[in-house]
Amino acid sequence: MPALYAGFGCRRGCPVEALDTLLQEVLQRHGLSAAALRGIASIAGKGDEPGLQQLAARHALPLVVFEAGQLLAFEPLLSHRSAVAYAHSGCWGVAESTALALASLSHTSATLRVARQVLGPATLALACAG
Repeated sequence: MPALYAGFGCRRGCPVEALDTLLQEVLQRHGLSAAALRGIASIAGKGDEPGLQQLAARHALPLVVFEAGQLLAFEPLLSHRSAVAYAHSGCWGVAESTALALASLSHTSATLRVARQVLGPATLALACAG
């Protein structure tokens, strides 16, 4: 089972239930197991989001945040580039970029396994190594 890395973007105050529902739906839709998850990532400005912190605790996973500058290298790998996301965060796509960045911390190459998925106030992308 290849390791998976989840990248999340969310609106301020996004509840943990919205994040977890999105995660479970995406895993199920793509035939993936939550047991393969190795970490949750987001952009630095979201590190204090209670929903993300609660999601990480619920799944006993680390929550890793990245500065926008660390994410720019992943821009060529994104399936979607959002001018709105860039205006707000300095990053072209928070969910995909942070998933790729987290996977890249422990592996030389990372690829998107699931491109950004949206549910209400939350976006999610899954990356895998190799």
